[in-house]
Amino acid sequence: QVQLVESGGGLVQAGDSLRLSCLGSGRTITNYPMAWFRQAPGKERSFVAVISLNTGFTYYADSVKGRFTISRDNAKNTVFLQMNNLKPEDTAVYSCAAGRYPGTIIRPPVGTGDFGSWGQGTQVTVSS
Repeated sequence: QVQLVESGGGLVQAGDSLRLSCLGSGRTITNYPMAWFRQAPGKERSFVAVISLNTGFTYYADSVKGRFTISRDNAKNTVFLQMNNLKPEDTAVYSCAAGRYPGTIIRPPVGTGDFGSWGQGTQVTVSS
């Protein structure tokens, strides 16, 4: 499995931006599709964004489309989530995840079952 550690969360105001990072270790993430999920208080974990092995395919939840951008730097074994125009409803713990198997092709609908390695999460709080 890949070990994943997220960073970059924090407390911001509505309209602000944040950039989350997810650093992989133990194995290279190059061979895995990578995704971000989030879990708000009292709610189930939900899909945010996914990126394919070669960055040629990205897919977003409707709620973040046009505001969030997922990217990856395989040389740095890192995945990013750029979040712009943040809203209070974006408040959640954000976790990154690596595909369950190397070389997996993931297509919508994207669910937690597609991923086998998870980070511990980073808190994002957006005040109104």
